[in-house]
Amino acid sequence: MSGVRWLRVVVRRVVGRVRGAAGDDSGQVLLLTLCFVTVALLLVLVVAAATGVHLERKRLVALADVVALDASDAIADPGYFAPGAGQGDPDRGGLPLSDASVRAAVDAYLAEHADATASFVEVRVLEATSPDGRSAHVRLGALVRVPVVGVVLQPWSEGITLEAGSSSRSS
Repeated sequence: MSGVRWLRVVVRRVVGRVRGAAGDDSGQVLLLTLCFVTVALLLVLVVAAATGVHLERKRLVALADVVALDASDAIADPGYFAPGAGQGDPDRGGLPLSDASVRAAVDAYLAEHADATASFVEVRVLEATSPDGRSAHVRLGALVRVPVVGVVLQPWSEGITLEAGSSSRSS
């Protein structure tokens, strides 16, 4: 019988330790849940900021497309509509463009359409050229703010510089 009593005592001690160990874990689930919620919120913050910057880049690309299209219609030669114009080289085709006419058209468009650049902190014309006299190449740069700035995104609180380029050929 002493063997059975000894076994009962050992089982009671083991069960008591298991019950005591389970009682020591109370509050651990709450801590784990708080950590998970914090990580999830930070992830949502980063994804929202990246999405906002991506949308601003898409707006800048659309603006560069519109500006390049407008600049490709800029005529460098004032005699284009003069009597007898267009009787020259038929292979050349298109409107005669120059770097100066493309740059002037880009600057004029951006000045006339201030609402197109309202979502950006700053918009700069990095390049406005006509490489072949028939097409306009425009490259814009813009400074955009990160939509939601937190501790994780603090290094980018001053803004992110984006660039977009587009080319358009006159017809």
